[in-house]
Amino acid sequence: MKKTLSLRERALRWLAQREHSRSELARKLVRYAEGPDQAAPLLDELTRRDLLSDDRYAEARTHALARKYGMARIVSELKAKGVAAQTIARATAEARATELERARKAWRKRFGTQPTNAAERAKQIRFLLGRGFSLDVIRRVLRDADGDL
Repeated sequence: MKKTLSLRERALRWLAQREHSRSELARKLVRYAEGPDQAAPLLDELTRRDLLSDDRYAEARTHALARKYGMARIVSELKAKGVAAQTIARATAEARATELERARKAWRKRFGTQPTNAAERAKQIRFLLGRGFSLDVIRRVLRDADGDL
């Protein structure tokens, strides 16, 4: 016979696996709650005990995503998880400072050579845009590519 986990046990199990934003954990818990307001007091308690932190989640997720993606993609993902704008700004400050170098690294790994025609240039731009890098950063990467190789 399977034991049914309480909301607290479920929340602690998920938090032990990885950091979660408050709204992400709330969405997961609501499926198992008896009422829509049952999870709120638990989330408040977990936050008070510093077991649940949007700041910590945003920093960890930004660090993980920054290896591959640009600011637009990182900010979009954090917003989708319900993280507040000021928390996002604090967590992404370091990633913003290194965006150009990260874009260069992604470009080098995928292409490594200047585009020889408009079709290649468009392909490289689309790739970097898809990774969440801004057009300004992409222009700088492609303009400076000859000097970096």
